[in-house]
Amino acid sequence: MSTEVYLNYKYVGKVDDAPAFVDDLKDQRRKGLLPEQTNIYYDQEAQEIYLNCSGGRALRPLIVVKEGQPLLTEKHLKQLEEGELSWSDLIRQGVIEYLDASEEENALVAYDPKNLTPEHTHLEISPMVICGLATSLVPFGNFNQSSRLIIGSKNQKQAAGFYAANYLIRMDMDTNLLHYPQYPLVKTKVHNIFDYEKNPAGQNVVVAVMCLDGYNMEDAVILNKASVERGMGRSTYYRPTETIELKYAGGLTDEICIPDKDVKGYRSEEDYKFLEEDGIVYPEAKVKEGNVVIGKTSPPRFLSSLDEYNLAAATRRESSIALKHGEKGIADFVLLTESEDGSKLIQVRLRDERVPEIGDKFTSRHGQKGVIGLLIKQEDLPFSTSGIVPDLIFSPHGLPSRMTIS
Repeated sequence: MSTEVYLNYKYVGKVDDAPAFVDDLKDQRRKGLLPEQTNIYYDQEAQEIYLNCSGGRALRPLIVVKEGQPLLTEKHLKQLEEGELSWSDLIRQGVIEYLDASEEENALVAYDPKNLTPEHTHLEISPMVICGLATSLVPFGNFNQSSRLIIGSKNQKQAAGFYAANYLIRMDMDTNLLHYPQYPLVKTKVHNIFDYEKNPAGQNVVVAVMCLDGYNMEDAVILNKASVERGMGRSTYYRPTETIELKYAGGLTDEICIPDKDVKGYRSEEDYKFLEEDGIVYPEAKVKEGNVVIGKTSPPRFLSSLDEYNLAAATRRESSIALKHGEKGIADFVLLTESEDGSKLIQVRLRDERVPEIGDKFTSRHGQKGVIGLLIKQEDLPFSTSGIVPDLIFSPHGLPSRMTIS
């Protein structure tokens, strides 16, 4: 029976001996005669062969195994340590190859050399790489339910911490900086490999698993108010705002300034009180909703609105950058620069201190997430025989169903 062959899901022909054809293609790829990103999938039930070299596929490296023995030897490892070999050399020699999800359907991958058999086709580079980077940061993840492992890895991506050493001169959009990030007491090997301690996230807290007056039902947690006052979970939220001094046809331009009272759409003197003479808010000004941080006026939206007998300030409109409803903060950093087309660009970064309150989300690295339901004074909280008072109280009903035994 002949087998149909598809290249990037387009029919190109048929072959009679499909297994030999697939083996020959893989051999050519390992010898460098085919691109290393090419993958071959053989569907025996449908009698179809798919060759895929399109972009956007997720590939992962594996060690090639022949007759139950990995092609990566101690000699290769020694040459890698001495710099005689590189990663690219191992790929060119056919020792390591990249597989996508489709070709992996035809592969039998061993996660440890001890488990190799003659039927295995590939070997994991390390048992640790069967999980992603974030998932590998979950300690004792082998005791957790797989879905909670995924949730825990996603929560770590969202964790507040110390994301960059040069955050003071960066204009990152919507970032949170934890005031007192800590190294985790329990770590995995991946923590050390990727220097996690250079940019730590999260804090070590004393957790009590118990019920207390029903305020930690479902996904709710109870926090020690004294711990919050000492700085637990406290962070600063940074948000930049910007505007460009645009140029329009006819020589008209925007103008960064304190708008005159004759300008259309003038707000009030109270809204402009934090602006300096150049129309930009002064550093460390405490602004709130409605306050203008960058004063700006623009020409009319439509040239027909120009009064041909009066081209004074009344023909310009107010287009300042002001804080929206519910926004507040302190003007932390002001940057004057130019855009790509040479126009004047003004950026103002606002900072706002965030203290944990009811409704904020806390989570462990195991996907045990909860929302603050109550803040209780330390003297009203339970304590151990040695006098330890918990920072956080978590409901015991979240353990049996979620199965996070670690």
